[in-house]
Amino acid sequence: MNTTMLANPSAVVAGIFLAFILLELACSALRQSSGGRRDVLIEVIGSGILVAITFPAVMWLSGKLLSLVAPQLKDALVAIPWAVGFVLFLLLDDMTQYWWHRLTHRVPVLYALHRAHHSAPYMSVRIVYRNNSFYYMLMPGIWLSGMLIYLGLAPVYYVYLIIKMTVIFAAHSSVAWDDKLYGIRVLRPLVWLLERIISTPSTHSAHHGLTADDGVTHYKGNFGNLLFLWDVLFGTAKITRRRPPAYGIEHLSPISWQEELFWPLVRSRRTAPKTSARPEVTQ
Repeated sequence: MNTTMLANPSAVVAGIFLAFILLELACSALRQSSGGRRDVLIEVIGSGILVAITFPAVMWLSGKLLSLVAPQLKDALVAIPWAVGFVLFLLLDDMTQYWWHRLTHRVPVLYALHRAHHSAPYMSVRIVYRNNSFYYMLMPGIWLSGMLIYLGLAPVYYVYLIIKMTVIFAAHSSVAWDDKLYGIRVLRPLVWLLERIISTPSTHSAHHGLTADDGVTHYKGNFGNLLFLWDVLFGTAKITRRRPPAYGIEHLSPISWQEELFWPLVRSRRTAPKTSARPEVTQ
């Protein structure tokens, strides 16, 4: 894999991320909890590990492994139509991430790798990469994307990555941009279709809600990242066009930021029994 090519989409994604940060500061900073030192540490360290270590390592390793097993496949898909390559990323990256995300909410051990993403008491673009340091290392979609790049689809991936991360940033943002669209009568048919295809602040904030008793929260569904369509197709969608009144994890004692980021290397006796029961009881 030509690692120098990664700099271009990475710079664009970083720019889009910064734009959403500035948008939140301009529009929402006074309307949401900013979190404390614990949240800052989880977000900065967790995001830093992913961007600087996990993502480039998995991309390199996936291509390297394929080159050792099947070197003859190098650039084997380079001549396929661009649209077909894009669909391959939707299926092998975005759809597998849907199932990985769904699985982490069902399997207690895997949820321990994901709970940092949900422990934030707010929605913000800052929590996009807020996960345990091993969460992305085990995500099938990143490995499969690296293999597709080895097969010659790097130019497709770079466009796909920019589109996907823009949607994910927008869906996590505390800026409720979709509310503006709901109020425009002429756009109602388009918005109805849009919110069933991609993730929006409304549908994704429901996934982060604190308690299902509020009538909006749906933390056992709305797992989609780029495409909300997977939730629609696989029966896990809930669309209310409302926001939960509170965010976070219910019925669980808080744990240290070190444990959230580095479990199972860092673990606490007092939280281990509760973690195993959590997905069935709450989220």
